[in-house]
Amino acid sequence: MRTVFHEKLDELTGQLAKLCGQAGLSMKSATQALLDADLAAAEQVISDHDQMGALRATAEQAAFALLALQQPVAGDLRVVFSAIQIIGDVERMDALAVHVAKIARLRYPDHVVYGEVSDCFADMGRLAVELGESARQVLLTPDPAAAARLREEDNAMDDLYRRLFGLLMSPTWQHGVPAAVDTALLGRFYERFADHAVEVGRRVIFVATGTLPAEEDISTY
Repeated sequence: MRTVFHEKLDELTGQLAKLCGQAGLSMKSATQALLDADLAAAEQVISDHDQMGALRATAEQAAFALLALQQPVAGDLRVVFSAIQIIGDVERMDALAVHVAKIARLRYPDHVVYGEVSDCFADMGRLAVELGESARQVLLTPDPAAAARLREEDNAMDDLYRRLFGLLMSPTWQHGVPAAVDTALLGRFYERFADHAVEVGRRVIFVATGTLPAEEDISTY
């Protein structure tokens, strides 16, 4: 009976990793839509969110079934409880990619970002994809040290966010108020994507150690 239970736990972990991978791919395509004014890419991200919803529902059902039918305790309970939390974080990561895609679609056929701002978003997009992949990997190989390194990638995203606002506040900004509003919103979407990836890492640390680290302490593991 315990063998079957742990097989189900492994399946659930695989589902979570798949969700992370999907979120990373969504942000990659959303960034392409943003930088290239690619309407097809934007539409694909938006429509694929329904698939993410279906994956989330399947993972949630599996987690709740383990709670109801197996009544896990100790470490196993931490795994299931954390899985439920992670499902929400990863779904939110995908939703943030959808927000990026919707702004790209709204402004089509015009580009949303230009020049140095475009370069900044290219860097933020690459980092977001790396964060999604890192989160996927730490779920598959639950190493608290690797999970803690997500904070370092998040710090890099925060640096880019500050750089972006430096461009917005510069007296040389020439793109007008609507573009500034779009840029500020988009920057927030990428920054929050990174924050949710860090939350995945915190939950992996909790599973491994039994202690949920404070957000500022995650890099010490």
